[in-house]
Amino acid sequence: MTNENSKTSFKEIIDNFLLINLFVVIFFAVFFIFAVIMQINGIFIFLNFIQNIWNPLIVPLITILIVSSLVNGINSWWRRKWLSQEEDI
Repeated sequence: MTNENSKTSFKEIIDNFLLINLFVVIFFAVFFIFAVIMQINGIFIFLNFIQNIWNPLIVPLITILIVSSLVNGINSWWRRKWLSQEEDI
């Protein structure tokens, strides 16, 4: 029973992490649009900030989001294929 509970809590931790990751990526996308608008108006500090945190922070966040989406899609496809093969037997 504890093994099942630990699996569930681990899955919940991963799900919560990925959900927070999604919202952080959305926040940075909105902030980037804001920074571009501010640069058009002559204020460069926001775009400079985005450029400074792009490689160390934003790129890994986007990478985690894309990889988790791909893993989820492959896992879903594999489970459907595996379940359909079990029904055929």
